[in-house]
Amino acid sequence: MLGAAEHPGNRSNLLKAIGPGILVACSAIGGSHLVWSTQAGAQYGWSLIGLILLANLFKFPFFLYGQRYTAATQESLLAGYQRQGIVYVYIFLVINILTGIINTAGVAMLSGALFAGYGFDGSRIPAFTFGILVLCTATVLLGHYKLLDKLAKLVVTLLSLSTLVALGLAFVHGPVAAPDFVSPSPWTWQAFPFLVMLLGWMPAPVDLSAWSSLWMFSREEETGHFATTRETSIDFYLGYVMAVVMAVAFVALGKLIMYGSGQEVVSGSTGFSQQLVSLYSASIGEWSKPLILTAAFSTMFSTTLTCIDGYPRSLAASCTLLSKSCASHFKQIFQLWILLSVVAASIIVLYFVDNLLQLLSFAAIVSFITSPILAYINYRVMNGSNVPAEERPGPFLKLLSLAG
Repeated sequence: MLGAAEHPGNRSNLLKAIGPGILVACSAIGGSHLVWSTQAGAQYGWSLIGLILLANLFKFPFFLYGQRYTAATQESLLAGYQRQGIVYVYIFLVINILTGIINTAGVAMLSGALFAGYGFDGSRIPAFTFGILVLCTATVLLGHYKLLDKLAKLVVTLLSLSTLVALGLAFVHGPVAAPDFVSPSPWTWQAFPFLVMLLGWMPAPVDLSAWSSLWMFSREEETGHFATTRETSIDFYLGYVMAVVMAVAFVALGKLIMYGSGQEVVSGSTGFSQQLVSLYSASIGEWSKPLILTAAFSTMFSTTLTCIDGYPRSLAASCTLLSKSCASHFKQIFQLWILLSVVAASIIVLYFVDNLLQLLSFAAIVSFITSPILAYINYRVMNGSNVPAEERPGPFLKLLSLAG
């Protein structure tokens, strides 16, 4: 006889449940990995691996609560915010408006800069960025969740394979640092701002926990199956473990290919993207440039795509909770927030096109400051009276949550 976990029907339902966790991985494996993880390895070698793993560990419960709360209560995490007090929904709304536009602009501009690496003039980066924003907007508006889900799984597969191949080749060629190279210490006040930026986006801003909660309802509309707590946990762990592994992989790439090379990080969008790809290909071989470029671009494109869906979706959900008159117009409000976000992001790109890292740094710092606030609310929501006792955090998760 087949066990309960082996029953074909259970396997079928599990496949129907998998999706929101993968989308979170797509969102996470972006600026935090390509920019900050790579820089961590390039500047400090292996010194920050422990801190990166701790950041992933301490944020783990709060991302888990987003999907677990919805599976346990059949309502969104933001509805849980409302149960704790309407003020929490307002706090989330304000934070998301601030971080959403900045983060979307930052990841879109890095996508445009990387696309220019396929042999185009760097002066066209604003046009490429706008084109990517429009393409992602059309994908979300016309393809809805179904297309977003399929693209995310395709991109994650492509990204994982290309990154692991690049990492294997980097190990074969060995590090570029001279044997007598003296590593700078990351444990200084001078390095503190970088640590803040690294932690702010590692593995992602905590507000993404609300996205996965809302994506669960979209997944149900597509498949006709609402995930159980067990299925949700598997989906979440698949995505989160993938994000952690890729964070370590990008640190390793930075360490093996850029650490000790004597190269200074360029702040401009064109210079930074070209430097990133050139340093990789210079060590591995010029033939690998398309591989590295494709891995980097697919990373940022998928992040841009999920941002254009995730931020407006959570903003629209907040509006429907704050106003009863909006409750029956979620789709229209969602579409309006997409358009407003893209227009605002496009305007920001025009002002920051020559200083990409400054924009990404500001976004990461804002995420660092707001993460504890959202983490605290998530913890309160998961311990709410409407959550079944068996689904509330156990002693280990409570301790980890408080430490985080």
